[in-house]
Amino acid sequence: MGDKERTIFHIDVNSAFLSFEAVYRLQHGAKVDLREIPSAVAGSQATRHGIILAKSIPTKKYGVKTGEAVWEARQKCPGLVLVPPNYALYMCCHSALLDLVRDYSDRVQVFSIDECFLDMTGMELPGGPVAVANELRERIKRELGFTVSIGVSTNKLLAKMASELKKPDAVSTLYPHEIEEKMWPLPVEEMYMVGRATAPKLHRLGIYTIGDLARFDLNLLKHTFKSWGILLWNYANGIEDSVISSSGRTVIKGIGNSTTIHFDVDDRGTAHQVLLSLVETVAMRLRHSGFCCSVIAVSIRRAEDLGYYSHQMTLQTPTDCTNAIYECCKRLFDAAWKGEPIRHLGVRVSRLSPADHVQLSMFEKDWEDQRRIDRAVDSIRTRFGPRAIIRSNFLWSRLAPLEGGLSEDASYPVMTNIL
Repeated sequence: MGDKERTIFHIDVNSAFLSFEAVYRLQHGAKVDLREIPSAVAGSQATRHGIILAKSIPTKKYGVKTGEAVWEARQKCPGLVLVPPNYALYMCCHSALLDLVRDYSDRVQVFSIDECFLDMTGMELPGGPVAVANELRERIKRELGFTVSIGVSTNKLLAKMASELKKPDAVSTLYPHEIEEKMWPLPVEEMYMVGRATAPKLHRLGIYTIGDLARFDLNLLKHTFKSWGILLWNYANGIEDSVISSSGRTVIKGIGNSTTIHFDVDDRGTAHQVLLSLVETVAMRLRHSGFCCSVIAVSIRRAEDLGYYSHQMTLQTPTDCTNAIYECCKRLFDAAWKGEPIRHLGVRVSRLSPADHVQLSMFEKDWEDQRRIDRAVDSIRTRFGPRAIIRSNFLWSRLAPLEGGLSEDASYPVMTNIL
């Protein structure tokens, strides 16, 4: 099917992590909307190494940038309100968004935790694609509470570029006949797949806009960048023909979570409880992604000198069961810990395999009943929020029942490089 016959939507949640947190707080009685004040979602706030993951529009006025250190952001904006990342909440919002957009098309491709593509080709679109996109945008805002920008075009690349043209809460088109007017004047850095390493190389060739790239000699690009040069040239000219892939799983090698504890942990029981809060989130992400793990690792960082060490084990039977992973983590911790005060703990699972093809072993504990309980708990948390059901031993502790930090190997990366 040619581009002229296709209709593709790209949906991008505006300031996703911050918006999700803001809506959740408003729904639970908060009087202040985080999106309307200088605020940001930041990881590892207890250390100077934490970074800004998402920020509100008022925060931008202070020059705060996504990816910069928390201490730098606080220097620019002393009154900055910081909230920790909460992956369980993001997963709930992600699922709610997908449920809603599937009312419009069953051909949905997840692109990241806050982005997806819809193939609207052949659908009845009263008033045209832009009218339907605006209806979808308004419905998301009304029913879910956060805003999105939607790009409309004939392929995924142009739809994604279109959604960047106007933010927040907007619908934009970027059809092939609009490329020269709307896309070519943009800085080449705004071209999808042109990163911080590639941009300076393009500048040295005299390429400063997407139009410069589109009109540049293709043979010279091939000589300089090999096959990458062909891809960049095609993208600059709006050439991209991949299909909406709604059946495949997100390709990930592992899922991890860690936390910097706000006090020094010097007893085994508290350390085990921190590990449980980490495993709760890791296992939920594992099940949500449709995988089981065969390798489990625990990492420990000492409080005194921030020295780091870890321990891992390989399972005979892959699992996605929270209690099974937790039991392994406790054994790993007990074998590795040298008794010194701890400031940071981490859990990571890897060597992943599909959860629907697991060969059980008669020589290992049967966790099937517990796995069914896990799925029921996941369903409750997805529907009513990540803290709708928690373990009772966290009620009077100083610890969060689910540690929700984001790591770079998250199930849905902030951005994927595969259209």
